[in-house]
Amino acid sequence: MPFGFVETSAAGHAGGDPLQKELALLELAGQGRHVAQVWEAPLSLVVPRTYLRHAALETARADFARQGCPVFLRMSGGGLVPQGPGILNLSLAYPVGQPPGALSDAVYLHLCAVIGGALRSLGIETHWQAVAGSFCDGRYNLAWGPPEAARKIAGTAQYWRRAPAAMQAADGQRHLVLAHAVLLVSADPEQINARANAFEAAIGSERRYDAGKVVSVHQALEASGRGAPDGAALTAMVAAALRSGLGQDPAPA
Repeated sequence: MPFGFVETSAAGHAGGDPLQKELALLELAGQGRHVAQVWEAPLSLVVPRTYLRHAALETARADFARQGCPVFLRMSGGGLVPQGPGILNLSLAYPVGQPPGALSDAVYLHLCAVIGGALRSLGIETHWQAVAGSFCDGRYNLAWGPPEAARKIAGTAQYWRRAPAAMQAADGQRHLVLAHAVLLVSADPEQINARANAFEAAIGSERRYDAGKVVSVHQALEASGRGAPDGAALTAMVAAALRSGLGQDPAPA
């Protein structure tokens, strides 16, 4: 089934917690739909609920909010993720007929294929791998450059929920999946890593991130000699490539 795009204006990501509005996509998936959204979040940080173990978390969240950088909690796992201008999010929500243990790898690989295909259309070759030292490192990062010196250009995550009773088959294994990717388009790695490291220090965490381990679409295009438009023009170009690429890779079933 092809994905239908939900426009960001309808979901209202401009205000409030963008992650709560993103979860609304699961409600559409619960109606049997395959839905997608390409969106930007305000300047912010996002952390998993496992960060609640840090005693200083709420104090640090309040301090960062006063500085214009709210810190949101998400349902999926992983680590801290910067958000804001120059960062695009791709969210996919759809029903599947198997549990997470059977399809989680396939969901990640589908997401990597969609983003990788979109970037390839712009002249950027990527592959998936872990990139030690990058924020929210994971096996299914999308990376640019040779494996031994790869830099993270996108991160992926997923969140699962049992499908409503009306959608269940006899085996009761139908689920809804929310697959999400964060793509660095024109954000400055130095700035986003400094913000991430400052928050980790504020909560007393030992995690620190290396700006040299991540790269933006803009930097990758410049390094290839192709050149790249700035700001909104580049964001629009990448968003269009993501929309086009999504139709070429069927989602796991």
